Parts: sequence; structure tokens; C-alpha cells
Amino acid sequence: KGQGYPHMNSIRIDGDITLGGLFPVHGRGAEGKACGELKKEKGIHRLEAMLFALDRINNDPDLLPNITLGARILDTCSRDTHALEQSLTFVQALIEKDSTEVRCVSGGPPIITKPERVVGVIGASGSSVSIMVANILRLFK
Repeated sequence: KGQGYPHMNSIRIDGDITLGGLFPVHGRGAEGKACGELKKEKGIHRLEAMLFALDRINNDPDLLPNITLGARILDTCSRDTHALEQSLTFVQALIEKDSTEVRCVSGGPPIITKPERVVGVIGASGSSVSIMVANILRLFK
């Protein structure tokens, strides 16, 4: 859990170009919890595949010279509603926030860090979830 990021089940890798990832790392949670047990085959393996691909691409000087790929990977917890909620994280950088009325205690303007801009999303694992996420992301091009 990084500073300024409220998503417990996420990975952030800095890069010149950021790709998003949505994977069911955990199963559905029980008794009101969002996430349950780890899903090794369908969740962890797919997550590791994306991380492996990023490492291979970033470590090949001929493939994308002078460019590194980053990632913002989120856990869908095997729930379509949670995946939709998580996908909104990818468009936060495109949403303008009105900070005209916000001031620091010292009276100065606030320092607002803008989230990274995600240029594409890999996942989710099910086509029904992928279609819903694509419809949300399509609104933001």
C-alpha cells in the first residue's frame, strides 16, 4: 500500500508509459468483505505473466529504446462490481478537480499530486467484466 493510494490490493510500477491491469488475485469475499482467498492459477499466474512481460520488455534495449513501461495493477477480487469500481482508478488522471476553495493550514495553495495516466488496460479475466470495464473506460477514450 503506497502513500496516497487507498488501494490495498494494488501494484504500482513507475514508467514513461503506464499500463493498467485488472486481475482476480483474490476470490470473492464472504460476510461483507470485498476479497477472499488467493487465487493462484487464475489470479497470481496472470499477474506474474504481466510483470514478467514488463520486465522482459523493459530489459530489452532494442525493443523500446529510451522508454520504460510502468503498470498500475489492481485486484478485482473476482467480483464484477469491484472490478468496475477499481477501473475508475485508471481514469482519475483525466478528471479535473476543483481546488479553488482549498487552502493549506498555512494559507498557501494545496499540493495535489495527479495520478498517473493509464494508456491501456489488460484484463479482466472474464468477458462479461471486460465488457463492463471497456464501456466505462470508453467514456474517457
